[in-house]
Amino acid sequence: MFARFFVFFFTLLSAGLSWAGPEIQHWTTDNKARVYFVPAPELPMVDISVVFDAGAARDAEQPGKAKMTAAMLDEGTDSMNADDIASAFANVGAKFGASSERDMAVFSLRTLTEKQAFEQAIDTYTKVLSKPAFPQSAFDRIQQTLLTGLQAENQSPQAIATRSFYENLYDQHPYSVMPAGNADSVQQLTPADLQAFYDRYYVSSNAVVVIVGALDRKQAEAVASRLTSGLATGKPAETLPEVKPMQQSQLINKSFPSTQTTIVMGQTGISRDDPDYFPLYVGNHILGGSGLVSQLSDELREKRGLTYGVYSYFKPMQQKGPYQFALQTRNEKAQEALTVLKNTLKKFIETGPTEAELTAAKQNITGGFALRVDSNSKIADYLAMIGFYDLPLDYLDSFNDKVEAVTVADIKQAFERRVNAETMLTVLVGGETTETE
Repeated sequence: MFARFFVFFFTLLSAGLSWAGPEIQHWTTDNKARVYFVPAPELPMVDISVVFDAGAARDAEQPGKAKMTAAMLDEGTDSMNADDIASAFANVGAKFGASSERDMAVFSLRTLTEKQAFEQAIDTYTKVLSKPAFPQSAFDRIQQTLLTGLQAENQSPQAIATRSFYENLYDQHPYSVMPAGNADSVQQLTPADLQAFYDRYYVSSNAVVVIVGALDRKQAEAVASRLTSGLATGKPAETLPEVKPMQQSQLINKSFPSTQTTIVMGQTGISRDDPDYFPLYVGNHILGGSGLVSQLSDELREKRGLTYGVYSYFKPMQQKGPYQFALQTRNEKAQEALTVLKNTLKKFIETGPTEAELTAAKQNITGGFALRVDSNSKIADYLAMIGFYDLPLDYLDSFNDKVEAVTVADIKQAFERRVNAETMLTVLVGGETTETE
């Protein structure tokens, strides 16, 4: 879910220029949780998310701990087992979800606002958030599921390439840790480890509460206070260390019994509050972020038939997330594909896009935004991003204007400042015919 979550937010926000964003109300509870609320009275339902700064970047020496902690919350409380929790939600048509990635852990609830259904859903949701029991039987099952998933990664060249990419790009930084951890670490985790992680990071001062639905401000305030009242106040998570940029290129070649080679290339990119966000975002949309009409797709797929698909994207996080390129090609074409990929990037940095390409990109980005905010749950996802990364409340309203303000010169200058084609990390995973530089 979270890989989709971060891709959704990064490809985000297309809308007509006249579109007006939802009215976002913001306050802080008595126990320091930050709340973001949008009233949406049209349907008798509400979408709620509680977001904690408790992702894999907080795993320290125990990779996989954050993911397991998030997965365990609805496995039992001090008064309910997993079946009780599932039935309590299902009986009133409520839907609960949990996910964890590098930066955050997110717990969502969708429920009707009819009194009985709402009360039962909120009561159960509150217990899940504030009174998890981490039962041993559920722990054993989830631990085994995670280990099975890690074993399956060994059969996926994409998973192997991605893991190697993050581990080498971020080295000793917390972002080097894969959310799923590794087999050695996951095998050594205990319920006590998860409880300690929960006690530190699942606190109200480390939480963002998002509410979108058919409630008024007074009701929303009561819900936010109720959801966080059982949490310790605690303190916010520590600031993550800065990400150090790569100083030289690095090539990693991993053998895999396949007729295809997976190529992942990139370097450190940007954080959520980066001043170059919009020129880089719009520029990358032209270079490799717009699917089959991107420059990379034209050079690699259309002109040379080297791949069925190629993409590039920035993944902004609290600290600098990656700027990543990826494709698959036949083993014997891997070196040619990599050369074309690098040359296309170099040319883009040197010349930027054409005015026609920029115009088309702006139209594509801004043209369909209304469809991306056509449900309470989608608006709630945006609010989670805005709240977690402390973005301005007018972020949605001003997004299209900022996209429209980007010029060819802005893109060219931003790419020249921020992207260095000579210091890329490149990971190739494929058959024995894969060439190296």
